[in-house]
Amino acid sequence: MPAAITVESLRVRRGGRLVLDGLSVSVAYGRVTGLLGPSGSGKTTLIRAIVGVQVVDGGTVTVLGEPAGAPSLRPRVGYVTQAPSVYGDLTVRENLRYFARVLGAPPARIDEVLATVDLREAEGQLTSTLSGGQRARVSLATALLNEPDVLVLDEPTVGLDPVLRRDLWATFHGLAAEGTTLLVSSHVMDEAARCHDLLLLRGGRVLAALTPEQLRMRTGEQDLETAFLRLAEANA
Repeated sequence: MPAAITVESLRVRRGGRLVLDGLSVSVAYGRVTGLLGPSGSGKTTLIRAIVGVQVVDGGTVTVLGEPAGAPSLRPRVGYVTQAPSVYGDLTVRENLRYFARVLGAPPARIDEVLATVDLREAEGQLTSTLSGGQRARVSLATALLNEPDVLVLDEPTVGLDPVLRRDLWATFHGLAAEGTTLLVSSHVMDEAARCHDLLLLRGGRVLAALTPEQLRMRTGEQDLETAFLRLAEANA
């Protein structure tokens, strides 16, 4: 089976600086792939290219067999940015009702995604009154309205407490079990263990594309943060 996402020889400049220089990666269907690396490694730039909102200098990005950003992909690709993209002066349900209309999603999906992100008890609250973790879940819910085939999440668990992080990762794996392809970025290496596959970035290039267990075997380290550091030092 071809990959859900294929990036070949991607070059991107931002602010006059070469951020990605000939990067090539692929993301398998129906799996949770972690895009991990320190801040400034190019994770967000790569994600923006995959969802079709980044101007590129060269290379190709293909998603579900179509060029990234193609109109046909809009209902099939969900994107959750680092900052929750919801309206604070609307309730949770009002936000979802609004985005459902924009996306053409059936009204019945609102109750389904509220259940998926466990926000049924908060549906009548103004989004501005929610905790940061709850707002992140509202943003995730809007991305799920169209039942996307590919879900791209940029640092979705930053600043969340351990319990909420655990619950969100359980949600991600539930979606993957139903066939959704997830690409999840993070700079927290302990989250690598929660992924099926890993894409490790540093300085705008791919250090490795492998599973958590393969990373342990390759470096001889059981701790994934230590394993990443060892790999980075070997490729310095």
